[in-house]
Amino acid sequence: MKYTNPVLKGFYPDPSVCYANGKFYMVCSSFQYFPGVPLFESDNLVNWTQIGHVLTRKSQVMLEKINSSGGVFAPTIRYHEGRFYMVTTNDTTHENFYVYTDDIHGEWSEPITVDQGGIDPSLLFDDGHVYFISNGCDDFGVGGVVQCEINVQTGEKLSPSRCIWQGTGGRYLESPHMYRINGGYYLMAAEGGTEYGHMITYARSDSPWGPFESYHKNPVLTNRNKAPYIIQGIGHGDLIQDKNGNWFIVCLGFRQIHMWMTYHHLGREVFLTPVKFGEDGWFTAGVDGTTDSEYEIDGDFVQTEKKLYTFENTDVNVDWCYLRHPHAENYDLSKERFLLHGTDITVDDVDSPTFVGIRQRDFNMDFSVDVSTDAGESGITVYMCENEHYDIAIRKSENGYEAVLKLNIGNVKHIQAVVPLKEGKARLIVRSDSVSYNFFVSESGNETHLGYGNSKYLSSEVSGGFTGVVLGLYAQGNNTAVFENLKIEY
Repeated sequence: MKYTNPVLKGFYPDPSVCYANGKFYMVCSSFQYFPGVPLFESDNLVNWTQIGHVLTRKSQVMLEKINSSGGVFAPTIRYHEGRFYMVTTNDTTHENFYVYTDDIHGEWSEPITVDQGGIDPSLLFDDGHVYFISNGCDDFGVGGVVQCEINVQTGEKLSPSRCIWQGTGGRYLESPHMYRINGGYYLMAAEGGTEYGHMITYARSDSPWGPFESYHKNPVLTNRNKAPYIIQGIGHGDLIQDKNGNWFIVCLGFRQIHMWMTYHHLGREVFLTPVKFGEDGWFTAGVDGTTDSEYEIDGDFVQTEKKLYTFENTDVNVDWCYLRHPHAENYDLSKERFLLHGTDITVDDVDSPTFVGIRQRDFNMDFSVDVSTDAGESGITVYMCENEHYDIAIRKSENGYEAVLKLNIGNVKHIQAVVPLKEGKARLIVRSDSVSYNFFVSESGNETHLGYGNSKYLSSEVSGGFTGVVLGLYAQGNNTAVFENLKIEY
């Protein structure tokens, strides 16, 4: 069958996968959003269904007033002897920790910390030993891929942390994963930074402690010189074998907004690339070491994609997310409507405004929702971070109600348009393609265009950071807002 990349669209970076009980499971980074670490299930590595999150309780992760793109970095998921483990970094608190569960559809444990620094931690279960691997500095001050052995019951280190590989010379060595395949140890990592120079490299050894021999044709996978090309930033991958014995790299990448416009705003997404092992034990990826838009692989399944999102067909606890830890008393969310109670905290603040969001999945989108408010300001935010976001809202003024379009880019807070309304109720509409968002308000069936914003100003190239656009419903100003008849169509 033929599949098209990305296999999971929107802001789902740093994918990690494992296989258990006939299914594949995947986790992704969540940064400042809560619940943390989205969790997916698949039969075939192509069609992914989100089944929940790993970090669902405030006690599991500290997110109070952290900056955008802080918080939960690059998780790894592994399965061993009936138990799932998810290991990650809270980059704000500089803690590496893991949680576990015996029921993938249930709750996960409280965190167990490991006294090893760095980011992007991973686990290898091998012959009665558990190795904890991250990218940072070892106990002797040497930087690179760092490893120690741990007691997985307690997180206690059973050996010093020691640097086992320093990559191939690319900047920002990250994302280390080790695998035991056919008796050998394969260490895969990413280099070049998670932008246009991103690449996957690897090495192998007869021992988990090395020495490691680098693949002589590194990088094994990169799109850094494949231009002009929409798919870029390929890197940060995890190696997995499917049910037919075929190997793949599940990795992140992004789609730039136009062939000749090097900006991306949907975030880093999940791509799937076939892998082949040679007789010499080394593997190659893709046709020419790059990730393409589509591949033909074994299997008789059909790739599916959800094109319509509504309140009725989404799950509040699965599809939606909050900025940092939410104040539960400000939300009343159901299949019929979302009721939000606004506070003095706004979407400009590094805090927890009344905000509930869903990731934007594709460039071409038609998004509309009926909004009514009694005071303050309520509406839609096309949100990259607290500094870069476009807001279309209904607000109460001295003269009544009005619809407003606000374009926020860095420290420029610009009111693009204000249109008076007869009452505090209207339909707000956002229509987008790859390069722009257009904003409309409809009252009594009469639609008014308020203006547009360029997508590039919500991109990582302008905004910085590691997230992507989240479509948020928000309320602010000590008010009550009702959102109904939501429709997001791609």
